[in-house]
Amino acid sequence: MRSTQHRTVDADGLEIFYRHAGDPRQPALLLLHGSPSSSHMFRQVIEPLAQCAYVVAPDLPGFGFSSAPPADAYAYTFANMADTIAAFTEAIGLDRYYLYVNDFGTPVGYYLATRHPERIGGLIVQNGNAHEAGLGPDWDAPKAYWADPSPANRAKLPEWLNFEGTRNTYLGGLPERLKALYPPELWHLDWERMNRPGHIGIHFQIFSDYGAHVARFPAIADYHREHQPPCLLLWGRHDPFFELEEIMAYSRVLDALEIHVFDGGHFLLETHHRECVGLIERFIRDVEAGRFAEKGTA
Repeated sequence: MRSTQHRTVDADGLEIFYRHAGDPRQPALLLLHGSPSSSHMFRQVIEPLAQCAYVVAPDLPGFGFSSAPPADAYAYTFANMADTIAAFTEAIGLDRYYLYVNDFGTPVGYYLATRHPERIGGLIVQNGNAHEAGLGPDWDAPKAYWADPSPANRAKLPEWLNFEGTRNTYLGGLPERLKALYPPELWHLDWERMNRPGHIGIHFQIFSDYGAHVARFPAIADYHREHQPPCLLLWGRHDPFFELEEIMAYSRVLDALEIHVFDGGHFLLETHHRECVGLIERFIRDVEAGRFAEKGTA
């Protein structure tokens, strides 16, 4: 069925909300959103991509409409969230899939990929960081906090877990000509979800665990080098969080890699969903037909 459906499924005791469309007999495409968004960020691409794939977009634990248990009842680490999403894929019958990752969905996705590389048909990375090259000087304070989570280092972190920080995730770094393309309900919806009792603490715990993702960069490089997953890299060049140097870091290890840089931001699909749909559709068809590996880096 091409029309997007909205469901909730139990995944090891957590209720995971997800959007899906397409024929389950087609190659599966698992879409993992970033922060502070949810599967809502994929609303414009799910049905178009259902022409070539069975498209599944869950809300990560603590985000959107999925369960958000208190932090003393659930460990908000990327490794644990990956366990939950792995249980989710098993609950809905996904055993092999293409993996789209963005922002905080990237650590979750790479745990899935490194644990079970045989399940990954290919990677679609959209403004998702997996190399030191992508972390510019604005990450110095977070790095210091991850190394020593003292009150003094926490005090040096910028204030971002608020309404303005949520808005800046969408508009930060964008030239004025692009800001007008982003509807304000995006950050209002995210902030409504994030501002529920206890959720600011949950999101800070998730941020704190990003240091563990950074520490895994060598393991991710080993995964790239050993398994050489076909990779489509989609990038908004005005991303305020991840440097453009990240793009070339992917190209130094992966043999079958296609790169596209757009005049967009961190949430690229808000401005370039049509272009991205066409590229993703071609990527999946080429990989399934065995053509993508012949193309090399573009």
